[in-house]
Amino acid sequence: MIELPELAAGGLAVGTLSAFALGGGLIRSRRQLARQRAESAALRDRLNGALEGFTAEVEHLAAERVPAAARQLTHPHVVVPGPTQPQIGASPLGLALEDVLQGLRAELVAQRTRVDAAAQAGMRGATREIQAALYRLQDALRRLQQDYDDPELAQTLFRLDHENEQSLRRAQVAAVVCGAWVGLAREESHLVDAVTGGQARLAGYDRVRVNNHLEPGTGLVSHAVEPVAIIVAELLDNALRHSAPDTDVVVDLEHVHHGVCVTVDDAGLGMTREERARAQRLVAGGEPILLTELGDPPRMGLAAIGQLTRQFDLTVDVSSPSPYGGVRAVLRVDSHLLSAIDSAERPPAASAARTTRRTPPREPAAPAPAPTPALDAGPDPTAAAVKAVGPVEAERPRPAGALPQRRRRSRVTVEGDQETRRAVRRPEESALALGALQSGTAAARDEAADQNSERPDRPSDFEGGAAR
Repeated sequence: MIELPELAAGGLAVGTLSAFALGGGLIRSRRQLARQRAESAALRDRLNGALEGFTAEVEHLAAERVPAAARQLTHPHVVVPGPTQPQIGASPLGLALEDVLQGLRAELVAQRTRVDAAAQAGMRGATREIQAALYRLQDALRRLQQDYDDPELAQTLFRLDHENEQSLRRAQVAAVVCGAWVGLAREESHLVDAVTGGQARLAGYDRVRVNNHLEPGTGLVSHAVEPVAIIVAELLDNALRHSAPDTDVVVDLEHVHHGVCVTVDDAGLGMTREERARAQRLVAGGEPILLTELGDPPRMGLAAIGQLTRQFDLTVDVSSPSPYGGVRAVLRVDSHLLSAIDSAERPPAASAARTTRRTPPREPAAPAPAPTPALDAGPDPTAAAVKAVGPVEAERPRPAGALPQRRRRSRVTVEGDQETRRAVRRPEESALALGALQSGTAAARDEAADQNSERPDRPSDFEGGAAR
């Protein structure tokens, strides 16, 4: 039998072992709890750090990245900053922030397009009203020119008529930019006549020097006449505005492999590389242009050229500097927009630059029509300085029994001091010259009315302007 002391000692030993076991487990539990508390604290710190980083990224997104992304839509050179911490870029948070920016850009583009479309619709309506008023003013000036023969009054009326023509051109350009049709539908015409018509719509047209190297009879199909005249007018307007008033703007008409090129060179300040790139983007017509991209106030000339090049398959390039130090603009008219016109039956306008090309005589040679004499105001001592830019256009032969066809007028451009010219010309000589120009004015407008007989109270679309 086991003695009582031994049993007590055994029990005490077992209890001691149990106590040690329990104590060891308690120590391990405390250590594990302390470790878990430390891990929880570290996790809490990391979470707080991540939350602070996320907050900082959202604040950076709102304060820097979103405004930059909005500005980039109108100013492509603006750089949108990335996340504050580079490692976030490839993380889910970085991808989510990029999705926010992309969604913002898409919504801004959609909203801008809708707003711009509404603005263009409103401007189209306004330009129709403006053009209608300007056409009514043009008719009133024509009646005054027909009713009064006073030389000084006639001179004032012609100045007002030219100013009115320039306003019509600006209204037409605004309408074209806003998606309106060019307006007047014309018969096929000599290309040099379209160039002269665009030139006559401008202030300072007497500074333009045209060198015609085309074959006689080089013409434009009917639907390309007015677009070419508008484009030439805008290219010349840019050249005249950005060059000194005592310099010439040179226009060269040349045949090329795929058609004809109209090259405009000025001796102005030129453009920087960025300005030239933007101008090329506008005239290329590759993408629609919003009114908000044209500045304040909007500069619509290049945008109108872009609309017309896209609609009528024309090409304009302004990427090269001019050898005269300014800008070179080249309009290319491809062969499918050209036509051949019999120069004997339908000669170009007397105001148009004569071609430098010679053609062999026909077999049998047809008698050339008698040239229309240039305006002669009497023994004018300054007549040698008159440029061949504005005499009245020659009348075309017409079949027997046909109704008379009205011709459009051009202007006489005089080199030198206009004040001196008016001082040396006698009043009766001025009266003769202004009377001849008055007759040309009436003929031109009657022709425009004949060609657009469907227009109520001047053209119904009011998007066109008569080539002068």
